[in-house]
Amino acid sequence: MSNAEPIPLNPQQAYKMLEDDPRAILVDIRSSMEFLFVGHAKGAVHVPWIDEPDWTINPHFVTEIRKLVLGGVTCSEDEGCAPVILICRSGKRSLEAGKALIEADFHQVYHVDEGFEGELNDHHQRSSLNGWRYHGLPWEQC
Repeated sequence: MSNAEPIPLNPQQAYKMLEDDPRAILVDIRSSMEFLFVGHAKGAVHVPWIDEPDWTINPHFVTEIRKLVLGGVTCSEDEGCAPVILICRSGKRSLEAGKALIEADFHQVYHVDEGFEGELNDHHQRSSLNGWRYHGLPWEQC
């Protein structure tokens, strides 16, 4: 078992990587309800790490990410596979999910350490201290 962790990026660094490397994939790993109703980064692919109704770790998570990377033919002998950037609400689930990808032999794994909504403020509210949405990066909701 590896102690390796995904490389943390702040939201601006993640956005820049997505702009600079067309192979990079942003994967929103939050629940389906969070992805749809709270909103998500534009262009993010949704693959939940933990989802309703059982709130257990998705047993197919690594396989689904592998399909995203290989399905897009984003691996080459010279450059390896595409960078995978994970995002969740505040950076905690993406850290755990990133560890699972690294254990499954993914090499370019990153996570947005502030998440989409960021940390709670003193009034128990998100999106007021940090996070993708707080920084005004492109997002949408259903």
